[in-house]
Amino acid sequence: MIIQSISLLDQLDKDINTFSMRVREWYGYHFPELVKIINDNATYCRVAQFIGNRRELNEEKLEKLEELTMDGAKAKAILDASRSSMGMDISAIDLINIESFSSRVVSLSEYRQSLHTYLRSKMSQVAPSLSALIGEAVGARLIAHAGSLTNLAKYPASTVQILGAEKALFRALKTRGNTPKYGLIFHSTFIGRAAAKNKGRISRYLANKCSIASRIDCFSEVPTNVFGEKLREQVEERLSFYETGVIPRKNLEVMKEAMVQAEEAAAEIARKLEKQEKKRLKKEKKRLAAAALASSGNSSSAPEECEETSEKPKKKKKQKLQETPQENGMEDLPVSLSKPKKKKSFSKEELVNSDLEQTTGSGNLPKRKKSFPKEGPVSDPEEAGNRSAPKKKRKFSSKEEPLSSGPEEAASSKSSGSKKKKKLQKLSQED
Repeated sequence: MIIQSISLLDQLDKDINTFSMRVREWYGYHFPELVKIINDNATYCRVAQFIGNRRELNEEKLEKLEELTMDGAKAKAILDASRSSMGMDISAIDLINIESFSSRVVSLSEYRQSLHTYLRSKMSQVAPSLSALIGEAVGARLIAHAGSLTNLAKYPASTVQILGAEKALFRALKTRGNTPKYGLIFHSTFIGRAAAKNKGRISRYLANKCSIASRIDCFSEVPTNVFGEKLREQVEERLSFYETGVIPRKNLEVMKEAMVQAEEAAAEIARKLEKQEKKRLKKEKKRLAAAALASSGNSSSAPEECEETSEKPKKKKKQKLQETPQENGMEDLPVSLSKPKKKKSFSKEELVNSDLEQTTGSGNLPKRKKSFPKEGPVSDPEEAGNRSAPKKKRKFSSKEEPLSSGPEEAASSKSSGSKKKKKLQKLSQED
């Protein structure tokens, strides 16, 4: 982004200069004295667009001219020159074309300013130390010429010094002449402020500091301009040393101060980032809550209808459950679950006495009656089938035996009774 923006900035500068010269020549036929009064290209185009026909210029438009030129003396001079101008008269259609073209040049100059602000913000994010040391435009040109910030960080200071003066370098090597002292860094203010005999020395020192700043920007985790400002102070001290002889500070002391300030700046940046993240999360929560409210508001009618429809079948089910026990006659009959009783263990004498009692009584053993719960008349066969649960078979232990039922079991019980009688008769004879 920096490479593209600086190349576009250079192209815009060339185009604006070309177009403004065209406006100066074109409008100069009608008002030639205006070229000598106003030197800036963008201001000249704005004034030409405002004046139009010089014969219509009067003192009422003097305040607007002062706003455009930012100078009352120049506005008064323009008014005086328009009254005694040597220019030719111009038609309305020609004025329309000149004004439209000058408006294009003004819009281009405004776009150039916005692009320059964009480049400054981008350089402060990507290479803050380099831009603080040498300026945004010169730093961006160095990055563009190297190809990237990483490539610039890899270059030694001697390469950074002559970066942009390759033709002069190879020509000097071919002709065995003097090599160039500076390349793109010549556009910085330090070399222009130095004396002629010190330009080579200050360019070498500035290239050294530029290589350090580019490496800090390339490989530091948190970008800060603290190191760039400290390096700039060192270059200023070196300039004053060349002029006055005041000994500058040592590099070790300056870098220690820079490290302390850089840590503080990194902590502040981290705090700002945390605050921004918290604000972003709050905004996201508010947005999600608003979206949830909107969705719930849209779907509020549908759940109400669903609740009404779901309440009706529930009421019907309750009514059915209340009616079914009344129909079956099971309201007053408590359900009693009969548990199987365990048989008691008797001694031999008790068994004998019980056998004698059985012989005196009826020969057949009394059958146990199975107790079933009384049920009323079943209204619906389906409901009765649903209510009757499958009964589990009873498991008998080794001591317990299933109850006898049927004619075969009755016969076996009679034979066992006769055998017991015979045993009792034998026992009585022995006694």
